[in-house]
Amino acid sequence: MTDDPVDQLARERLAADEARITGPRRRHLGLRAVAVEFWRHPSPWLISGFLLGSVVGRVVVGGGSWWELLIPVALVALFPVIEWVIHVGILHWRPRRVAGVEVDSLLARKHREHHADPRDLPLVFIPWQVLTWLLPAYVAVALLAFPSRPAAWSLLVSVYALKFGYEWTHYLIHSDYRPRTRLYRAVWRNHRLHHYKNEHYWFTVTSAGTADRLFGTYPDPETVATSPTAKNLHGVA
Repeated sequence: MTDDPVDQLARERLAADEARITGPRRRHLGLRAVAVEFWRHPSPWLISGFLLGSVVGRVVVGGGSWWELLIPVALVALFPVIEWVIHVGILHWRPRRVAGVEVDSLLARKHREHHADPRDLPLVFIPWQVLTWLLPAYVAVALLAFPSRPAAWSLLVSVYALKFGYEWTHYLIHSDYRPRTRLYRAVWRNHRLHHYKNEHYWFTVTSAGTADRLFGTYPDPETVATSPTAKNLHGVA
């Protein structure tokens, strides 16, 4: 049986669009293959360990109120904005001297390396050096934010789950897995436009056209010039 002409045309257009944005991909891998590679890096293990611990903690403390269900709902709703602010304010931080001291975080330096070579998979992940203090810090924040222990643990479960989802999505976009759904295709295309078209737009990673629309960083790609510094953020290399 031959393919539907419309489906065939859609696949051809997707392939052409992909090649135009990023150049030819090296290979096409299935979801299982890229998942195996995902677990070869330290970040997923660190985050999933804290996620599992928070789930156990929530079960142990027990109790709680119905309004705790609003915690994950609120975080999911706010996450595109949080993601956008972190990407713009921290990851795209321009190195500068303040009172004679060079201010340039590890996150910003690693992110510049990531832009320089988006195909380098270890650079896709949040640096483990950052996670070793950031993940425990969430515990202190949760306990300060909520005097109720059940609510604090519910917050931790939500935060670690979102962080794990971010790591997986960002990794998947940069892997050799080919988009197969409309939603993932939009997320995939937006992030690759950020890397290969212009680094000043398309800052969200796990969603498409959410916070970027809100903050005016979601233009029509055809109206945006290809940036000469997309792989050399701020031209500092």
